[in-house]
Amino acid sequence: MGLKRTGEFRADAVRIALTSGPTRKQVASDLGVGLSTLNKWILAHHDTDVVAGKYLDLVRENERLRRENRILKEEYPSWSRPSFGPHAIAA
Repeated sequence: MGLKRTGEFRADAVRIALTSGPTRKQVASDLGVGLSTLNKWILAHHDTDVVAGKYLDLVRENERLRRENRILKEEYPSWSRPSFGPHAIAA
């Protein structure tokens, strides 16, 4: 059975995941929790004031940019691959 995390820990994890630069996967790894657990916490705290007013704009901008990146990667899959090195695709 996993560790029980305090509400404060969960709130901090949500705030870090929503306002910091690293991906949710990296944040979950850094905090020692599973990605699905972190995502559940984010959904549970979605309508709460975990993210203070001064960070709310930053959270919204991060979400917008992540969504835009996903769309661009779908439209231009070659942008996600390196153009040089051992993983490059020959033209």
